[in-house]
Amino acid sequence: MTIHVGLIGAGNISHTHARAAKAIPGVDIAAVYGTNAGKVKRLCAEQGGSPYDSLDAFLRHRPMEMVIVGSPSGLHAEQGIAAARQGLHVLVEKPLEISTARADALIAECSKAGVKLGVIFQDRLKPDIRRLKLLLAAGTLGKPLLVDARVKWYRPPEYYAGSRWRGTWVLDGGGALMNQGSHTVDLLLWLLGDVVNVRARTATTLHAIETEDTAMAILEFSNGALGTLLATTAAYPGYPRRVEITGPEGTAILEHDRLIATDLRITDLRINDLRTQQENLISAGITDQNASSSSPVVSDVRGHQMVIQDFIRAIQEDGTPVCDGIEGRRSVALIQKIYEAARS
Repeated sequence: MTIHVGLIGAGNISHTHARAAKAIPGVDIAAVYGTNAGKVKRLCAEQGGSPYDSLDAFLRHRPMEMVIVGSPSGLHAEQGIAAARQGLHVLVEKPLEISTARADALIAECSKAGVKLGVIFQDRLKPDIRRLKLLLAAGTLGKPLLVDARVKWYRPPEYYAGSRWRGTWVLDGGGALMNQGSHTVDLLLWLLGDVVNVRARTATTLHAIETEDTAMAILEFSNGALGTLLATTAAYPGYPRRVEITGPEGTAILEHDRLIATDLRITDLRINDLRTQQENLISAGITDQNASSSSPVVSDVRGHQMVIQDFIRAIQEDGTPVCDGIEGRRSVALIQKIYEAARS
C-alpha cells in the first residue's frame, strides 16, 4: 500500500523531509504547499508532487493520507489543525509549537479528528541514545545525580539575516534554545523525567536578532538530579552536542548522538560483564553525518527517515508515534519555563 505524503513548506527542512520520505519504499510525495512559488516548483521538480500556493487547495489534494509540516514553528498549530480537519495525519518538525497553548490546541484538534500527531525528534530513535536510555532504566549508573548538557553551536549572521522568521518571537518562538536546543531539551526529559524547578539567564551576545542566541539554565529534575543546560549559536566554529549524566555508580557521556563513554564503578563480576557489553555497544554505535554544530543543512536524512517510518507504522497499526503530541508538548513547556525564569 502506497502512503501519499504532502509537504507543508518548501525550505531547507522540507527538502530534508522529501528526501527522507522518498527513501522509504511505498512512500510517494503527493503535493507540496508553500508561499514561495519558486521554491515549491523546484522541490516538486526534484522530488515529485503537485505544487500548491493555496493551503486549502493543497489539503484537498487526493490521494494524500498525511502531511509533514516544515513551515516556521509559529505556524505549526494553525496549519496542523487545518490538516487534521481534512482527515490528514500530522507529523510536525520540532518544536511542536512555540507555546503550550498553541500546542494544546493542535493536540485537541487531532484527537477530535481521530488522526495521528507526531513530532520529529529523531534522537529518540538513534541507536546509542536508545542504549543510554536502557542504561538509565536498568539503574546501571544508579540514581541520577548530575546532568550537564551543552549545545555549543555556531550559525553565521546570514543564517538569520537571510530569513524572515529565524530569530523572531512571532515565528521562531525564541532563538538558540527553542530552535537548536529543543532536541536536547526533549532528550533530557525523555531520559530523566520532568523538571520541577528552573533558574535561567538568556542573552543576545553576537547576532542581530530579536531573540536570544545564548541560554543557560539550572534544572532540578523530579528524581532529584541537578542539571545545567547551555544552548548557543554563538560558539564559533561550533562543537558537537554533549550530554553527561552521573550517578553514584558511574558516568555516561553522549557526544553528538554517539555514546562515547560509560565509566562504571566496578563492584563485582556482573558489573565487569556489563562494562564489556557496553564497550561492545559503543563500538557498534552509528552516528549521523550531519555537521549540525556548524550548519543547518541536513545531508544525512536517516534520522528523519526513521521518524517518518515510525509515524507510518503508527498510522497503519493504530499505534503511538515515538514522539506524539503529548510528548512533544513537554519540551515546549520546559522551554517556556526557562524563558519565564530568565525574564524574572
